[in-house]
Amino acid sequence: MHTILLLLLITPEAKFSPATRDADGLLTHTVDSPRQSAPTDVRVWLPSPLDSTKKYPVVYLLPVEGGRGSKYGDAIASVREFDAANKYQVICVAPSFAALPWYADHPTDPKLAQEAYFLQDIVPFIDATYPTIAARRGRLLCGFSKSGWGAWSILLRHPDLFERASSWDAPLLMDAPGKYGSGPIFGTPENFAHYQITPLLEARAKELCESSRLALLGYGGFPDHRQIHALLEKLEVPHVYRDGPQSKHIWSREWLEPAFDALVK
Repeated sequence: MHTILLLLLITPEAKFSPATRDADGLLTHTVDSPRQSAPTDVRVWLPSPLDSTKKYPVVYLLPVEGGRGSKYGDAIASVREFDAANKYQVICVAPSFAALPWYADHPTDPKLAQEAYFLQDIVPFIDATYPTIAARRGRLLCGFSKSGWGAWSILLRHPDLFERASSWDAPLLMDAPGKYGSGPIFGTPENFAHYQITPLLEARAKELCESSRLALLGYGGFPDHRQIHALLEKLEVPHVYRDGPQSKHIWSREWLEPAFDALVK
């Protein structure tokens, strides 16, 4: 209940600037949050034209890099390639994080509270500012690699707040902090255990059996999806599964379009 109440209010300490609009209509807010060590931003792409009588689902495109890193491409640019906001009638939201995002709250550093920042700052702001379906059924999570982990971790930890999560090419079997820059974010093995995917799946299995809320779509560098698929079948958890596409480990239309197909039903 406490988490739900937090989502209904914009945390007072978080400050969001008015949106700037680029030539293509992309809206960007700067964010000053006490849960982040430096200013961040959140980009918003709306359907056009926007129907003033309608509320829209939101697809949160979760980043894999700190700041506005683009080594692995750009989520908004990739979904624009297939006109996702208009094709699926959704609001696309791409937040940034000051540090490498693993979607966890550090046990001792209040400025490294990535999960709290997303739940207490980003989601409430989007629901308060844009015409969203401000309920579980209107919140969808999409990511790959670290953010594929993050999408599933957030849904599994907060199934009352998010409807579906799609993951592509993510290290979902990771069983200890340390790899891929995760050590400094989780802080301790004990803290990592709260976010570990496989125990969360086992703990939530009965809760997830009513409908398909997880999507597992292909691989690039991580073959984890096959073992996770087997675990979900063993637990009798319905899910969307594709053994492909195999693609470069970047944001790309190749896997994002099937992810939107799975998320937006």
